[in-house]
Amino acid sequence: MSCPGATRLVHLELNGPAGPLEAVLQECDSGAPAFAALVCHPHPLYGGTLHNKVVHRVASVLHDARGAALRFNFRGVGRSAGRFDRGMGELDDARIALDWLRERHPGTPLWAAGFSFGSWIAAGLGASEPDVARLILVAPPVATASFEALRASPVPKLVLQGTRDDVCPLEALEREFPSWAEPKTLLKVEGATHFFDRRLRALAEALLRALPTA
Repeated sequence: MSCPGATRLVHLELNGPAGPLEAVLQECDSGAPAFAALVCHPHPLYGGTLHNKVVHRVASVLHDARGAALRFNFRGVGRSAGRFDRGMGELDDARIALDWLRERHPGTPLWAAGFSFGSWIAAGLGASEPDVARLILVAPPVATASFEALRASPVPKLVLQGTRDDVCPLEALEREFPSWAEPKTLLKVEGATHFFDRRLRALAEALLRALPTA
């Protein structure tokens, strides 16, 4: 479950629908990845970027599991062109990034992951892109965004949630989660707040344990 060679970190500029999208790819420099994962960052209007510590840790875990992990900035964030578009344009941005992964690693299983707002975008990808093989949703904002599409989506769903999250409360997720289609798994990170302060290692360990082994 580790990279067979050295890690390659590639800074990219993707051709997004509103202009260039800033992105970073983390992959092994030898051998085909077990999967290729897109990792979406939290809300652009509240400081969310591809450098968010939760997004970075999730991408690192996925890379450690022999995946290629692509993080990117939504439109209007960092060096990405455009402006915030209430999720519609951001979903289009994510589709472009997923297309890029699809072309770079043809035939490789595609995963979509995200944290907070990014998990809403990832869920939209999983429900609309038939070749997305797995969803990883960290602290999904079910109280403020619709995840209704997951009620009929057969894509496997792994959800990680802090028990002390006051932004995306566990109670709201526990009401919504039973309505989502199987297969699905909910993992609770005890004592974790929304940004997993001092609980990033626990998040990483929970995620790594839940991933399918090669």
